[in-house]
Formats: sequence, C-alpha cells, structure tokens
Amino acid sequence: MVGYNLLMTSEEKYLGKLILIVGPSGSGKGTVINRLKQSFAGFVFPISYTTRDPREGEEDGDSYHFVMKKKFEQMIENGEFLEHAVVHSDNFYGTGKEDILGPLRDGAVIVREVDMQGFHSIKDLIPKENLLTIFMKVSSLEDLRGRILRRGEMSEEELQKRMDSTLKEIAQADECDYQVENKWGEIDKCVGNVTTIILDEIKDLYE
Repeated sequence: MVGYNLLMTSEEKYLGKLILIVGPSGSGKGTVINRLKQSFAGFVFPISYTTRDPREGEEDGDSYHFVMKKKFEQMIENGEFLEHAVVHSDNFYGTGKEDILGPLRDGAVIVREVDMQGFHSIKDLIPKENLLTIFMKVSSLEDLRGRILRRGEMSEEELQKRMDSTLKEIAQADECDYQVENKWGEIDKCVGNVTTIILDEIKDLYE
C-alpha cells in the first residue's frame, strides 16, 4: 500500500498533478483506476456524474453519481462541471469542477478516467505542468468489441455507435503524453506500466 500526505496550502495556484486515464469504452480505464486506488491511498479519485442507469452491481457514489437528466442540466446551468459531454448520443457524463480544482490547488495527485471528449475539454483548462495524460490502447478492434459485448446485451446499432466512437478516439491517441497497451489477460503488466509513468511524472511533487 502506497500513500502520500501532501502539504496543504491556501495559495490560489495549482500545486498538484491531474492524471487523466484516457481511452474508449471497454479499453480498461476503470480496471486500471481500481487497481491504482488499491495502491495509492493518498491520491484523489473523483467520482463522475452520469444520467445513465446503473449497471448490475453498481451503486450510487461508488463509481458514479447517478442523477436524473433534469438535475444534470441544472448543474450545467450552475457551472458545477469542469467538463461534461453526451456519450453515445444519449447519456450525459460530467466531472465536478471543485472535485478536481480543489485538490489540485492543495497539491494533491488526482486520477480521473475520461474519454477523448473529456480530455479535450480539460486539457485547455489545466496548465500543462499540472497535467499528465495516458491513453489506454487495446490489441485490436475485435478484442475491444468483445470487451464491450461482455458488459451486457446491447443492440447492433448501439454496438456500432460505440465502435464508431472508438475509431475516432484511437485516431487522436497521439495527443496524449503516453500510450499504454492493455492486452487481454495482461492487466498486471498494463497497471505496472501506468504506475511507472505516474511515479516518474510526480516525483517532483515530493522533492
């Protein structure tokens, strides 16, 4: 178990590091985040807001804050999101503004999973020296298709929407600082590579 206690400060500037785990649906972002949670107790892992229905086994406040569309729209009007987007044409996802900026001012390491829409929104708001982006690659589109299907039944139309989104995101992978391949059955290696990158990139915070 690794934990970090960073100095707190009232200075209104960014002292910490925001780490974005980027990639399409099914690329393993959530699995990597869960592994990092187990190893880095001192990191901050903000919870997303979404209007989609919980999947089997999901509980509100665990991986997501599940809210009604009306509530989400009110939060948009109130300026409560750092970024928000419509994903797969119907569901809203968003990142709470102070869930990110508050810990970032305080010198914390914040780890967040986002798709490319979220990546583009956030990278223009956070100074480059306070941001690290890692794109999750998969071995093949067929592998990714299988991962998506294993999440549960969906129509061919919905599957095609996700695959179309995936192709667009893969085409933009080079915009991220790093790319890490997540081969099927090799999650330990993938998490190890991500961890090595993170530790190298945040070492200046503790000097």
